[in-house]
Amino acid sequence: MRPSEDRVERLLKRLDAAWQAFNDSYAGLPDSRLTEPDVTGDWSIKDLLAHVTIWELEAMKYVPLIIEGGRPPRYATHGGIDAFNARTMAQKQNLSLPTIRKQLDETHNRLIDFIKSLPEDQLTQESRVRRRLRLDTYGHYREHTEAIRQWRSGNSDSPKP
Repeated sequence: MRPSEDRVERLLKRLDAAWQAFNDSYAGLPDSRLTEPDVTGDWSIKDLLAHVTIWELEAMKYVPLIIEGGRPPRYATHGGIDAFNARTMAQKQNLSLPTIRKQLDETHNRLIDFIKSLPEDQLTQESRVRRRLRLDTYGHYREHTEAIRQWRSGNSDSPKP
């Protein structure tokens, strides 16, 4: 295996491990529990699934711009990340749990294919591409995995999304 291919495989393994942990965090819960509020802030697990989908889409939207040398818009100039989250979540609020799950699976599969298609030299540890992927995907999954685990154990302080 070439060193650059090794980078891709390591990234995909890291992504997959965090993805599996995220999915395991709510595995076995009935659908009725997935829509209960107050897992993170007032969000339910269903909301978190939609939220994760939104950020995977953001990664796929802006990584090509980063590769071309551009800079994604700063969320701070558009009301901040909280405002972005509120706007994008409002668009998904009335979707059913099956629809949210389908979007989550389809988007995640697209993300995997997207990562496999990236120029290998863009996936070094210190690259802006790698940083964006970490923030929008596997680092983000971990944050919400922990919130769900705390909620399930009854120790949730209901952190902000």
